[in-house]
Amino acid sequence: MSFLDSLEDNLKSLESQDESAQRDKEDRTRREAERVQAQAAAPFAEALRTGPFTAGLLDESIRIGHGQRMKIHIAWLGTTLRLEARERKLELRPTGEGVVGVFMRDGQENRTEKVDLGGDAAKLAAEWLS
Repeated sequence: MSFLDSLEDNLKSLESQDESAQRDKEDRTRREAERVQAQAAAPFAEALRTGPFTAGLLDESIRIGHGQRMKIHIAWLGTTLRLEARERKLELRPTGEGVVGVFMRDGQENRTEKVDLGGDAAKLAAEWLS
C-alpha cells in the first residue's frame, strides 16, 4: 500500500467518523425532545387513564353504540385511547398542553379539538357517534 492510498483511507475514515458523530448528535437531540414531550404529557396521560372522564366516556359510548347496534372497540396505544365504531374513530392523545381529541371517519382525520377532562363525557360521546 502506497502512502497516498493510506492517506486516502485515513481521510475516508475520518469523514465517516464525522458523519457518524453528527448522526449520533441528531439522535440524542431527537430523543431528548421526545423525552421532554413525554414528561410534559405525563400528567394528562395519567388523568386520561385513571380519571372519571374516561370511564364516563366509555360508558356513554357503549350505551349510544348499543342503541345504534354498533360495537365499540376500545384500545390503548401507549398513552393514546382509541375508540372505534364501524367507520368512525376517536383518538384521545395526551400532549403537553392537554388532551386532544382526533375525530376520524373512513380513515381520514375530520377535525381535532382540545378535550376538557373535567367536562361532559356524554357530550363528547354523542358528538363522536352522531
